[in-house]
Amino acid sequence: MVFSLGLSLLIMGSKFYAYRLTGSAAILSDALESIINVVASGFGLFSVVLAAKPPDACHPYGHGKIEYFAAGFEGALIILAAVGIVVKAGPQIFHPQPLPHLESGLAVLCGATVLNLLLGGYLVRLGRRTQSLILVADGKHILTDVYTSVGVLGGLGLVWWSGRLWLDGAIALLVAVNILATGGQLLRQSFAGLMDASDAALIQEIAAILRQHRKDKWIDIHQLRARRSGDRVLLDFHLIIPRDLTMEEGHREVKEIEAIFRSHFDGMAETHIHLDPCRDPECPVCGYQPCRYRQQDIRQQPLWHAEAITEPPQNDIVEGPPADRKGTSGPA
Repeated sequence: MVFSLGLSLLIMGSKFYAYRLTGSAAILSDALESIINVVASGFGLFSVVLAAKPPDACHPYGHGKIEYFAAGFEGALIILAAVGIVVKAGPQIFHPQPLPHLESGLAVLCGATVLNLLLGGYLVRLGRRTQSLILVADGKHILTDVYTSVGVLGGLGLVWWSGRLWLDGAIALLVAVNILATGGQLLRQSFAGLMDASDAALIQEIAAILRQHRKDKWIDIHQLRARRSGDRVLLDFHLIIPRDLTMEEGHREVKEIEAIFRSHFDGMAETHIHLDPCRDPECPVCGYQPCRYRQQDIRQQPLWHAEAITEPPQNDIVEGPPADRKGTSGPA
């Protein structure tokens, strides 16, 4: 993010220099968007530093949600940049002005665009590898600047070739529509994170981990919830275990599952597991043997796909101990 901020300042200066050379409304719009890039990179740097702080007494779940605020902030800035482009490009369509030193301005803008492309692509790849929404958001923001610059370069190229000055503004308007879509997408991602919306990809990943390490003592799983907070993964679920296991044995199973998730997520997983004792209706899906409380033979164990393990239990009635219920005095 420090590198992004420094390079964004250099690129912004280059674009304003190109505008000074040409007086192009499209280049000015591109330069104005670069100001937003600099502001967003600075805010993003602050967010990354804050999100990396470990949980504390005031923030027991960590500081990762600041990334969703930052992503929403960048999305709003992208939309603001699109509005600015429309405002600046409109007069150039209906009252076009001549563009002096156009060749020099195009050369400067082309160099700045190449730098932006390299920087934006690098930030998106790094953000996806580290599960950092703010890096991905900043990279996409910079890439929208590239789209703007390419549109401006194309429009000015047509102006230089055809002499039709109104094309300068027309191309900029088309690019504004494109970056509006990107800004809207970032806002949706931000709102989803702040509202703890379900992350389908994360749930699928967790379901696959549970299937891979499944044991007969893990009879079934339900009510799984999971979300990301920065680079941390927070998840909780209910685990049904045989009712004749001791508290110590149940605790050992919980610790084993916690270790599995910590290893998979490089130590950045926080897992909370609620243990439920099995009941007679679970017998057909239970593979635990031998069991002196079994009332029915096993038919088929659940597949533990994402939809199944996130559902609430079918019957949440608390039953009495085995000795108090009919038909549980011994094995079937």
